[in-house]
Amino acid sequence: MTAQQLDVIGFGNAIVDVISRAEEAFLLTHDMRKGGMTLIDEPRAEAVYGAMGPGVEISGGSAANTMVGIAALGGRAGFIGKVRDDELGGIFAHDIRAAGVAFGTPAAAAGPTTARCLILVTPDGERTMNTFLGAAQDLSPVDVDAGMVASATVTYLEGYLWDPPPAKEAFLKAADIAHKAGRTVALTLSDAFCVGRYRDEFLKLIREGVVDLVFANEAELMSLYETDFDTALGTLRREARRAVVTRSEKGALSVAGDEMASVDAFPVAKVVDTTGAGDLFAAGYLHGFARGFSPEESLKLGALCAAEIISHIGARPEKGLKALAAENGLRV
Repeated sequence: MTAQQLDVIGFGNAIVDVISRAEEAFLLTHDMRKGGMTLIDEPRAEAVYGAMGPGVEISGGSAANTMVGIAALGGRAGFIGKVRDDELGGIFAHDIRAAGVAFGTPAAAAGPTTARCLILVTPDGERTMNTFLGAAQDLSPVDVDAGMVASATVTYLEGYLWDPPPAKEAFLKAADIAHKAGRTVALTLSDAFCVGRYRDEFLKLIREGVVDLVFANEAELMSLYETDFDTALGTLRREARRAVVTRSEKGALSVAGDEMASVDAFPVAKVVDTTGAGDLFAAGYLHGFARGFSPEESLKLGALCAAEIISHIGARPEKGLKALAAENGLRV
C-alpha cells in the first residue's frame, strides 16, 4: 500500500490491551476511577497485571483501533505509532498489518518496553483502563512520514498523544503538513480526564483551526467547556469547523455551523464491553467522511461499527463490517 492510496492516517499510542473481567470491588481495592483512563508507571503496571484475573491480549490503542475499523470497511488506512523491538511490539506490528493497515514506524531498539493497557471490564460492560505508555511516549517528529500525511484525505490525531511532549510535537508537525497539502485534520478528545489535563490547549487547537474536525462524547464535551451538555454543544458549534458528538444509547450527532445531523444508536442485544466504542464509531464516520458521504450516512456507519464492538470483548471487530453495513442497507 502506497501513501497515495490512503483515505485516513492515524497518529496514536501503539498499545497492546490486556483485558480481564472484574467486580466493582477490585476497582475500589486498587483505587481505580471507574470508566476512565489512568496513566501508570511500569511497577504499577506489573502489580495490577499480577492481581488481574485471566485476560486476553489484543493489540489496541485508540487511533490504531480506528484505523483497523476503517480497513475493515474497505477503506485505506495507515498508522504511525511507536513500539519497542520486543515481544509485545512484534504482536502489535503483526496485528495491525494483518488487519490491512499500513504501518512502518521503526521500532525503538532501546528504552522502555512496548505500551500496554490493562483493562478491567465490570459486569455492566464499563471499562476502566490503566495505561503504561512505555515506548509509545517516545513517538517524535522524526517518526512523521510527511509523504503519507500529505497524501491522506484525513489525518486523525489521538488526544492521548498530548501527554508525552515529543508526541505532542509530532502531532503538531503532522497537522501542519496536512493543512499545507489542503487536507483535513481530525482530533479525538479521547477521555474526559485527558480533557481535564489539557483543556486550554485543546480549546486553542479548536479555536485556532489547527484541527478541522473534533470527536467527543458527552462527558468529554462537558469537561471541555465545564458546563452542561446543551450549553457546551452550542459553544462547540460556534468554535469548531465541524464536530461529531457521541451520546451512547442516545445516538450521535454532527454539527458544522448551522448544519446538524443526528442518528439513533443501533440496537444491541447486550452490552458486553464498551472498550473501543468511540474508536470504532470514529472509524465508521471517518470512512464515510473521506469518501464524501453525507453527515447522516457517516454517522450511521459510525453507530453500526460502535454497536458491533460493544457486543463482544475487545476493541477490534469480530464481524465483517462491510457485510454488516450491507445487511443494514448502508453503503461503504
